[in-house]
Amino acid sequence: MKFYNREKEIAELTRIQELAFAQNSRMVVLTGRRRIGKTSLIKRALKDTPMLYFFIGRKAESVLVAEFVRQVRETFSVFVPEGMTSFSNLMQYLFEIGKGRSFSIVIDEFQEFYNINPSIFSDLQNLWDTYRQDTHINLVVSGSVYSMMQKIFTDHSEPLFGRADNILHLHPFKLEVLKQIMEDYAPGYSRDDLLALYAITGGIPKYVELLCDNGVLTVERMYRFIFSEMSPFTDEGRNLLITEFGKNYGTYFSVLLEIANGHRTQGEIEAKLGGLAIGGHLSKLENVYNLIVRERPVFAKPGSKKNVRYVIHDNFLNFWFKYIERNRSYIELQNYDDLFSLAMDDYPTYSGKILEKYFRQKLAEAGGFKEIGGWWEAGNSVRGKVEAFEINIVALCSKGRQALIAEVKRNPRNYNHKLFMEKVEHLRQKEMTKYRLETKLFSLEDM
Repeated sequence: MKFYNREKEIAELTRIQELAFAQNSRMVVLTGRRRIGKTSLIKRALKDTPMLYFFIGRKAESVLVAEFVRQVRETFSVFVPEGMTSFSNLMQYLFEIGKGRSFSIVIDEFQEFYNINPSIFSDLQNLWDTYRQDTHINLVVSGSVYSMMQKIFTDHSEPLFGRADNILHLHPFKLEVLKQIMEDYAPGYSRDDLLALYAITGGIPKYVELLCDNGVLTVERMYRFIFSEMSPFTDEGRNLLITEFGKNYGTYFSVLLEIANGHRTQGEIEAKLGGLAIGGHLSKLENVYNLIVRERPVFAKPGSKKNVRYVIHDNFLNFWFKYIERNRSYIELQNYDDLFSLAMDDYPTYSGKILEKYFRQKLAEAGGFKEIGGWWEAGNSVRGKVEAFEINIVALCSKGRQALIAEVKRNPRNYNHKLFMEKVEHLRQKEMTKYRLETKLFSLEDM
């Protein structure tokens, strides 16, 4: 698949590199989940300029340094003393070179030094403080484990706190980019094909690339590819998250599995887990690992615990927990045909829920709103009886007291206009008496 998007990120990486080469050394940190395209972005932004690329694998420090020393010799044709085994010593040597020449150093999966030699972080701080003003090195540090990278660079107690000139977080492709990819690789695609691509990949470039390169860009072909013996997705969620959670991943997986299966309140999740208290796990999943988000109805107070729901914000992980991790027994029995059928039968229901997220994102990308969410409330009087109800989208405009209230239906024939307007009127009287409201129905046809 060809390279898409990232113009702003490339421009920023190029700008920082130019400052480092012209003035003095700069440090930029690039974070983002695995498969988001960090390495491809860095190499594209820094191409045609002198660059050292160090990938920090889980090897002994001396083995890594030996590999890096060979790369320095080959790239710069310079003498590097024999017997160097310390990464800190190698970096000091490179800083000395940086006094007389300009180049970039890319350190990929930087957080792995926690497992190799954590003292490297304080050593690098000392080297950076000593050499930064007198050298011309563009130091690009990249990492995929969100919790660790946040700790390294934003925790006041960590040595490298405050050292980065910029911290960039790489996000998935936007909807317009997904549409362009479908136009390039699957001309004549259906709206359902686009929705399935979004529902499965969430715009993560590597997953999109896998589907494009294998020519599976219809709903059925995507599902056949994913639910197959040779699928690259079977263990993907586990590989992504065990690095984050470590050995004690069991409870976190159980919580995420319940959220993916539609149990979205703390009470519901705890009940499904036999009364296990999970408040601490939810807090870490939200604030440390950045895997779930806490949703409240629009107009709810920020600290309110009433009507709080938790959702997995990563589309792929939500899909993986719901269909792959939940049905691991099918995979162990190599019963991929039945797993495919199970997921395909549920596709209309599942994609209908994802369609709501699609339109929220579409509105956000269009701009003009200060808040986009939903509205729900249990035990309301609607049509003369007490029942729970929900409004899919409440979008508050950036200027003035205007708002868009929308219902989302895969099939517009399932839309009940009278019921929807009763809900809108209830919300208007309760929270929006001073707003000018626009109402709308969104369906597949509006994608």
